[in-house]
Amino acid sequence: MVVLSCDPNDLGSSLRLIEELTANAERVQQQVLDEILTRNADTEYLHGFLKGRASRELFRNAVPVVDYDHVKPYIDRLANGEPSRIISSQPILELLTSSGTSGGQPKMMPSTAEELDRKTFLYNLLIPVMNQYVTGLDEGKCMYLLFIKPEISTPSGLTARPVLTSYYKSSHFRNRPFNKFNVYTSPDEAILCSDSKQSMFCQLLCGLAQRDEVLRVGAVFASAFLRAIKFLEDHWPELCSNIRAGSVSSWITGAACRDSVNRVLARPNPELAAAIEAECSKQPWEAIVKRLWPRTKYVDVIVTGSMAQYIPLLEFYSGGLPLVSTMYASSECYFGINLRPLDLPSDVSYTLLPNMAYFEFIEVDRVTDADDAGGECNCTGDLKVVDLVDVEIGRYYEIVVTTFTGLYRYRVGDILMVTGFHHAAPQFRFVHRRNVVLSVDTDKTSEEDLLKAVTQAKLLLEPLGYLLTEYTSYADTSSIPGHYVLFWELKTRATSDDELSTADVQAVMENCCSTIESCLDAVYRRCRSRDRSIGPLEIRVVRGGAFDALMDYCVSQGSSVNQYKTPRCIKSREAIQLLEEKVAGRFFSRKLPFWEPYRMEIKAS
Repeated sequence: MVVLSCDPNDLGSSLRLIEELTANAERVQQQVLDEILTRNADTEYLHGFLKGRASRELFRNAVPVVDYDHVKPYIDRLANGEPSRIISSQPILELLTSSGTSGGQPKMMPSTAEELDRKTFLYNLLIPVMNQYVTGLDEGKCMYLLFIKPEISTPSGLTARPVLTSYYKSSHFRNRPFNKFNVYTSPDEAILCSDSKQSMFCQLLCGLAQRDEVLRVGAVFASAFLRAIKFLEDHWPELCSNIRAGSVSSWITGAACRDSVNRVLARPNPELAAAIEAECSKQPWEAIVKRLWPRTKYVDVIVTGSMAQYIPLLEFYSGGLPLVSTMYASSECYFGINLRPLDLPSDVSYTLLPNMAYFEFIEVDRVTDADDAGGECNCTGDLKVVDLVDVEIGRYYEIVVTTFTGLYRYRVGDILMVTGFHHAAPQFRFVHRRNVVLSVDTDKTSEEDLLKAVTQAKLLLEPLGYLLTEYTSYADTSSIPGHYVLFWELKTRATSDDELSTADVQAVMENCCSTIESCLDAVYRRCRSRDRSIGPLEIRVVRGGAFDALMDYCVSQGSSVNQYKTPRCIKSREAIQLLEEKVAGRFFSRKLPFWEPYRMEIKAS
């Protein structure tokens, strides 16, 4: 199957293509797998299992379902200069760094030139779908706040960078054909500015300068959009000053970025500056998005998965505008789109497009757990793997992909629930990442990561005679930026809340916070130190008996006394409030954790 293409300006043809793909999902999936195997049967990886044969039956029986630890040696070999054919018949042009981590470093996924065509195909379907629900999208512009991230070079010279940075720097994005439905307020030069502060300032400045033309606003993730609102709250006087003067501030030093923004400003506009000042001066900032960009029809941000925690803040700032999650994608593969974009965030389902990759699904059991009213998912004993068209409504699955880029039966780690079908293609609600307990931005901290960090930090308590007896955590997103909160219950020789206020204890507890941060992975540390998209980690020390009360609460909600274990992350508002009422001291990290652009620590196999 060749890579499909569609013209986003031809709405009818694009929608018909979606109908054809979903109606023939089983046949398309068979074609996809046949093509992947025919191309790649003689690669080193597949030949070891298939012996050169391109058989679907042999593929299912002989090729194992794997996770990143199994794939990593091949990625390391690519990074060290071995030829692409060890996993792919097509040249691997770059490695895409995921926001998930392995050993404290990002996972790296292979990518080819053809895969950019496949991503562009999916992007081009989004507006035709949206246009069915919201009219007049061709009568203005979109203020999408898009940013690039640091990239690195592997020992062999391959570039390794985040998937969105790869796309924004590609000719597919920079040389995109004119599309009357997707005219951005941000010049490409501002999006591609490597200084995130300058990029944010310039993109907001351009969005404000064209406020009367803006029909929709957004960013990729809800956290990024809220970060922009906070930035606007801190910098609106200077932004208004730029609009009044008709030129950008002198600290914007990137020549291309500066010139492109000055072209947007064009001339002094004191009337516009005064109108923006009038809105920004009002407190509170409720509905500020609708007030600053009055023609806006919706906010385009991902609010599923861990981003759902930001919905209350988004609703506050947006003033009731629809929150739209348009697509489901990862570094490994782009999966599908939301065919009902105006559904409430809690009801969002994504339809997997069968031409994007070959999809399989591991059945998982839904297990109700004390820390989350929604529960968690665990794989059943022996992995039962089913095809895309054989999943069942209401069941939970972990998605497995075989891609055109060299991943074979790879466990992505996303847990999904089947909500229905569009023709023969299933629709899924994203539930959560496997093993992830904390996430504020693109960080993904597992229970194991948290345990290792806490184990190091609690050693600092010993000289003071304190012992950590219990802990749990949650991601506090009630402010911008959000931050990790750990509840600690301590035991000491002389228990007194007053002891927590002494200078020695204060200093040790702050060091505990900093130690935990320094032990978390590189993505967390980057978000804290470079992006400033996560705030300082906080430890809240609770009075004795707090975790007994937590257990009593969990048991009252149906947890088994015999099987109860303290949840290491809590999401229940009631459980958080229960612990909050017993807080005796609050301590924050006072240091930024060390971070530098990822070093390649790749060993030849």
